[in-house]
Amino acid sequence: MSIAVFGGTSRIARAIAQRWAEDGHAVWIGARDVEEAERIAADLRVKTGVNAVAGSFDAVDVGSHPGLVAAIEEAVGPLGCAVLAFGDMGEIDEDHADFAAARRVIDVNFTGAASLAEAVTAKMSERGAGTLIGIGSVAGDRGRQSNYVYGSAKGAFALYLQGLRNRLFKRGVHVMTVKLGFVDTRMTWGLDTKIPVAAPEQAARAIHDAAARRVDTLYYPPFWRAIMGVIKTIPERAFKRLSL
Repeated sequence: MSIAVFGGTSRIARAIAQRWAEDGHAVWIGARDVEEAERIAADLRVKTGVNAVAGSFDAVDVGSHPGLVAAIEEAVGPLGCAVLAFGDMGEIDEDHADFAAARRVIDVNFTGAASLAEAVTAKMSERGAGTLIGIGSVAGDRGRQSNYVYGSAKGAFALYLQGLRNRLFKRGVHVMTVKLGFVDTRMTWGLDTKIPVAAPEQAARAIHDAAARRVDTLYYPPFWRAIMGVIKTIPERAFKRLSL
């Protein structure tokens, strides 16, 4: 079984790739920064001895995705697992929304992710086996003024994955939704919070183990399930007055 990690240069994606490589699986690392992706692939080849290949992908170039998936399978073999680990929070002033910037966030986090998911699972569905892991965010559980564009895209992606999971279950393809809280990545760098920030390696281990158990939705760190459960119960008339 081979695995493709899209957005493979982030710390969490690197840790995920290493987890699967240590299990002996061939790995394809995809990123916009191909040189960095190749360094990661080379490191995996040395450390684990697996076939690790780097490549370029553009999340918003949806027309290229079916051909890209075909090329990946030529390079590392039929995909048994694919991880959509990319995302873009953007730099959006929520008080003066610039829709061009907002559209980029939506196109990367939802449109591009859904397009790749369709291209990957089409191959898996033909074979009657495979796992798709979509990495989302707890930000998608409720719209908040601080990140409602990003949150809405991740929320839409989570709903999409839920429907995809329902459609592909009888075809032998498992779809897992990962809802991350604060993990130590570029997206959370400099974040001022009293809530614990998880290490990418810990998150990767949790994702790896949950995929093996065919978990449907994983919150990580786990306490975020309870936090978001409480936040979702706050009545709208009170919630809209909060600064979150």
